[in-house]
Amino acid sequence: MVKGRLRWAVVSLVALATIINYIDRQTINVLWPQHIAPELWPDLGPDGHKQILGTISVAFIFSYAFGQAIFGKIFDWIGTRLGFVLSIGVWSLATAAHAFAQGVLSFSIFRSILGVAEAGNWPGATKANAEWFPIKERALAQGIFNSGAAIGGIISIPLISYLAIFLDWKVIFICVGLVGLIWLVPWWIIVKAPPKYHSWLSEEERHYILSGQANEDLNEDGNPDGGYNPSTAELLSRKQSWGVIIASAAIDPIWWLFIIWIPTYLFEVHGFNIKSLAASGWLPFVGAMFGAWFGGLLAQNRLKAGWSVDRTRKFTITLGCLIMLPALLTMAVAVTPVMALTLMFIILFGFQTAIGNVQTLPSDFYGGKTVGTLSGFAGMAAKLTAAALTFLVPWLTMGANYTPVFIVGAALALTAIFSVWVLCGRIQPLKPRTVA
Repeated sequence: MVKGRLRWAVVSLVALATIINYIDRQTINVLWPQHIAPELWPDLGPDGHKQILGTISVAFIFSYAFGQAIFGKIFDWIGTRLGFVLSIGVWSLATAAHAFAQGVLSFSIFRSILGVAEAGNWPGATKANAEWFPIKERALAQGIFNSGAAIGGIISIPLISYLAIFLDWKVIFICVGLVGLIWLVPWWIIVKAPPKYHSWLSEEERHYILSGQANEDLNEDGNPDGGYNPSTAELLSRKQSWGVIIASAAIDPIWWLFIIWIPTYLFEVHGFNIKSLAASGWLPFVGAMFGAWFGGLLAQNRLKAGWSVDRTRKFTITLGCLIMLPALLTMAVAVTPVMALTLMFIILFGFQTAIGNVQTLPSDFYGGKTVGTLSGFAGMAAKLTAAALTFLVPWLTMGANYTPVFIVGAALALTAIFSVWVLCGRIQPLKPRTVA
């Protein structure tokens, strides 16, 4: 590997932002069953509390979907550096504002602002990946970035549970919000220019980054753009774009199913309290962290071994989905906490094995000035399906029966495989259609 570490510092900062992102969004899920809901709605039982959390979560996810659509364009317009400043600055303030929520409406408003702003993290990370890494390192870089989501899950559950023993839930939201504002300082200092112009890059690393990209910067504006950069209408007319969008829409709700409902599921089905949640509720996210690393390293290894991008992406995505499939179906008969936690570990491992390679598909097909746009559309579609599943969960799980949602999750994994193999076709840089 070429000497030079700046590109790895950049992806590490993006991964740290993702960790903060997940701590911010998980805070309400951890505090909800035994702190927020009983204090604000003492007359409702577990099913009523689930319905309110489902309503608030749907508001968050819908806003997140809208945010992914607009932030894809925003990152393409203003660049990676300013895009992240806008995104994380607003979401940190929104997190702190949760301390002032008093009911469904105020929680929904603050969750909506949080959702719009947090959505920028994903198209921004995909664009940073395409900008700072050659093709052969992108899956690993995406895996490092995605591991931030898993690490955020690992950290958030014990951290928030521990803080809840000593602090009021309102104070916890304020403290968590401040962390994101602190992150802005190193980001602004380190990511002061794109790779082509960054004064801290050695010439060796600069050449390694730029020469290893299929989409080079032809007009020297700092954005790789030498590939196929169609209009939005033309982008959406290509079946490969819909392959990416549908694959994202199918696989992403599986992740949201677990990040929103793990605490409630463990409290309701396996009798956990806040201390037992802190002790072991984070274990499934360890599987996600390992899966993110595994998926990135596996793809990098196969590309170095001479596999095509097409074969590598399809193999890794399919493997991840097939790992999830039997574990999702077996969750229906998980009668002990150890069995449930083990199966969730496997499911999130498989999910992260696949998702990093799904998220690199936009940069495999299109030029740098289109990557953020397609990533945004794919993210929006993913959040719409996740919102639909989140809305249904309280009704599908009435009486603590979670079997129907696990069956839905298995069907979604199969849909993702179909989309990648059939709609995406051969995964390679696209070219404009020949005009007759």
